[in-house]
Amino acid sequence: MGIELTTLTDGGQQPADIAAKLAAFLSEARRTLDLALYDFALSPPVAAPVAAAIKDAHARGVAVRIAYNVDHPKDIPVPPPPKLDVPLVESLGVPIEPIPGVPDLMHHKYVVRDGAGVWTGSTNWTDDSWSREENVIVTFESTRIAADFTRDFEQLWSKHEVLGTGEFDPDPDTVGRAEVQPWFSPGRGRRIAHRIATALGRAERRIRIASPVLTSGPILGTLSEITANGAVDLAGVLDATQMQEVHGQWTRDANAGWKIPAAASVLQNAPFSGKRSTPYGPGTVHDYMHAKVTVADDLVFVGSYNLSHSGEENAENVLEIRDAELADRMAAFIDGIRARYPAFGSADFAERARREQPHPPNAGP
Repeated sequence: MGIELTTLTDGGQQPADIAAKLAAFLSEARRTLDLALYDFALSPPVAAPVAAAIKDAHARGVAVRIAYNVDHPKDIPVPPPPKLDVPLVESLGVPIEPIPGVPDLMHHKYVVRDGAGVWTGSTNWTDDSWSREENVIVTFESTRIAADFTRDFEQLWSKHEVLGTGEFDPDPDTVGRAEVQPWFSPGRGRRIAHRIATALGRAERRIRIASPVLTSGPILGTLSEITANGAVDLAGVLDATQMQEVHGQWTRDANAGWKIPAAASVLQNAPFSGKRSTPYGPGTVHDYMHAKVTVADDLVFVGSYNLSHSGEENAENVLEIRDAELADRMAAFIDGIRARYPAFGSADFAERARREQPHPPNAGP
C-alpha cells in the first residue's frame, strides 16, 4: 500500500465528504489512536461522524489520546490562532492534553492509528478548512514512520509544551514506491528549512511552491539566486492577503528588512499567483490558501510546515518524499491552484504598504 493524497480546493468538496473520510480512517483503529490537533471546531452535523468514530473506538477499548493547541495572548504571525472547540473535545470522553502554544504554536494536524497508520498534512479539522481552503491530506501505512510520529506525540504529551519536542532524527522508510523521510519541528525546524533550501538549490528542471507565506530566510535566499539565474522552471502560489500583512510586519522590523527585497526579487522574476483571502476577524470565513507543498524535481515536501521562520519554531511535521509520479501530481495540483488566482508580483506584495502610506500635502497647481 502506497501513499494516498487527497487534495482540497476552495469550493471543490463539502465538509461532509472529508468528515466521512476521516471517520472511516478513525474507525479502523483496534488498539491506539493518538491525535495532535491545532484546530478542531466542526459544525454539529459535520462533527457527528468524526465524534462518533472516536467515541466508538474508545468504547471498544481503543486507547485514544488527544493533544491540542491552546490559545494565548502572545502576538502571533498572521493569521492568529483559532479558537478550538474545547467543549467538543471534552465531550468525546477520552484523555486530552492542552498544549499551550508557548513560545510557539502546536500546529500539528496528525493522527497515528495502531502504531502503523498515519493521517497528516496541512488540513485543520474545521468546516472552512474542508470546504474553503486549499489543503492536502496525506495517509499511509508504515510502522517505522508511525513510530516517529508516536515519539513526537509522546514528547508533546509528557512535556505539556511545544518547546523541546521533535528533538530526534526520525527514521526513513519506503512506502509503496516512495522514499519517505519524516521531520518534526521545533526540534528539527532549522534542518527542515535547510533541507528544503538545499533541494531547491539542486533542482534542475522544476520547482513548484504552495505556501500561505514565503518568509524563511534560507529558502528566500536560495529562491532569489535561482530566479536571478532563470535556469529552472519555478512557479508558485501564496496567500496574497497574508503576504501583504507580512510586508507590513517587515517594514517595522529592522532585523527582517532585508527580506523585503529578497521576496520582491523572487516575485518579480518568477510567476507566482496570490489568493486574496478574507482578512482574519471574529466570525470571518477562513478561506486561506493553506496548502503547504514544495516540489523540487521529483522530491516533494508536504505537511503542516509553512515556509516561514515560525514554521521552524512551531510544532510541525513534514514528509520529505521522493517519488516522480507523486511529484508530478503535486506540481499539477499547484499549477491548478495558480490558474485560479491572479498573478502576484513584487508590486502586489507592496500594495498594502502603498495604500497605507500618508499622501503628501497638496503642493498647489
